[in-house]
Amino acid sequence: MIVVAGAGAMGASVAYHLALLGARDVLLCDRGEICGGATSKAMGGVRQQFSTPAEVRLAQASIGFFEELGPPFFDQVGYLFVATTAAGLRRLEARMALQRSLGVPVEPARVPAAVRSDDVVGAVACWKDGVADPPATARELVRRAAALGVRVEEGVDARGLERDVLVVCCGPWSAELVPELPVRPLCRQLLATGPVDVDPRLPMVVEEETGFHFRRRDGRIVIAMGDAAPRWGFAEDVDEAVFADRLARLRHRLPAAAGARVADAWAGLYDMTPDAHPIVGRVADGVYAACGFSGHGFMQSPAVGRALAEEIVLGRSSFDLSPYRLERFTGEPEFPETLVL
Repeated sequence: MIVVAGAGAMGASVAYHLALLGARDVLLCDRGEICGGATSKAMGGVRQQFSTPAEVRLAQASIGFFEELGPPFFDQVGYLFVATTAAGLRRLEARMALQRSLGVPVEPARVPAAVRSDDVVGAVACWKDGVADPPATARELVRRAAALGVRVEEGVDARGLERDVLVVCCGPWSAELVPELPVRPLCRQLLATGPVDVDPRLPMVVEEETGFHFRRRDGRIVIAMGDAAPRWGFAEDVDEAVFADRLARLRHRLPAAAGARVADAWAGLYDMTPDAHPIVGRVADGVYAACGFSGHGFMQSPAVGRALAEEIVLGRSSFDLSPYRLERFTGEPEFPETLVL
């Protein structure tokens, strides 16, 4: 039996692709609820604009699946990065050159009318990127997996199950199953405003210098930004002390939100690795992992699910998984990903 531990977007994708490849006796389980962990709290951005080839390639290989899903799961409204300083613009242009060399259709962009631009010195966008509904997408993957014969169970701890193969997709909790995995939790929070009248085609907007970003979701605006001091650990606490700052940033960049207030707020966990790249592949005899995505797991789950399923079923993957092997941590991390939002 193949046990896939963790029924968020990543575990659901692995189970689905295992079934597509003909694997039988597959169990997708979660000690909590289906899609009840990090996936349920994700921002839902889907982008190919990363700072390293390893991350770009995972996102590239995933975008087709999101395009196939389409609305209401995925809206291809684009991802817009704006720079307000010359140094920030140079970083955007350097990343754009890398991304374009890998085939990502990134281009210099005009800032939409809804977004304040009088302090913007330049912007880039990939209009093939967009925003998604993470829980709905994950549940669709679970539905497809179950339709192909995968058993799905909630409230089941994989550590107590007999199996031939274990696939660890438990996000920040992955080291509980395999202590050798250098994954630790980082708390991040999101805020949602009340209704804001803005174009439904508003892209995800990211400020290069600050990492402040926002998107439209169900007529509201969802806001995210890293904390001044990283909050390591499993506590998922909302810090109301930052609300005024985040709203001020939103009102500055999105004039339509001038009267917005925080209507909801929640916190979730990133599963961080030392180099912000994921761990994908065999980690022990009969044990595989797909974790450590450092905030990017949802958007990369289609490609990872397919690649890891191939390795398990076929013994090899059509996707080069060498940058994501656990063994890379024997020395100094190479090519650390810097664009962690």
